[in-house]
Amino acid sequence: MSLLELIIACTILLILSSMALPTVRSVVVRQREQELREDLRTMRNAIDRYKDMADANLIRVQVGSEGYPPDLDTLVKGVSVGGSGANGHNVRFLRRIPVDPVTGRREWGMRSVQDDPDSTSWGSKNVFDVYSKSAGTALDGSRYSDW
Repeated sequence: MSLLELIIACTILLILSSMALPTVRSVVVRQREQELREDLRTMRNAIDRYKDMADANLIRVQVGSEGYPPDLDTLVKGVSVGGSGANGHNVRFLRRIPVDPVTGRREWGMRSVQDDPDSTSWGSKNVFDVYSKSAGTALDGSRYSDW
C-alpha cells in the first residue's frame, strides 16, 4: 500500500510542478523586460542631460552633432565642464553602459539625428536614441528593438 501512495504522491507533485513551470518562465521574462525598460530609460535620460548641457553651452560639442554625444562611451568617460584648470570639473552621465538583459551583451543599437527613424544602421555622427539589438518579441507582442 505504501508504494502505491508514494507513486500517487510523486504523480501529483509532477503535475503541480509542470503547471507552475510556464508561470515561472513568464515571471523571468517579465523581469528581463522590466530591466530592459529601466536601462533604456537610464541611457535616454543621460543622452538628454548631455544635450541639455550642450544647449546651455556648458560643454563643447562638434559641429554637426546637434549637441548629442558622439557615442555611449562619452557618457561614461564624462566631459569637461566649466573650462580647464581649477575651475573645471569632469561630469559623467552614466556609471557604465548597462548590459542588455535580453541579449546579455553591452551592445546597443544607436540612432543619430541624421538617420531615418526606422533605420537599423547607425550613422556614427552622434547618439540620438538607443534600442535593443534583440530580434525577440515581448510578452505583449511588440518587438524589443521597437522600445
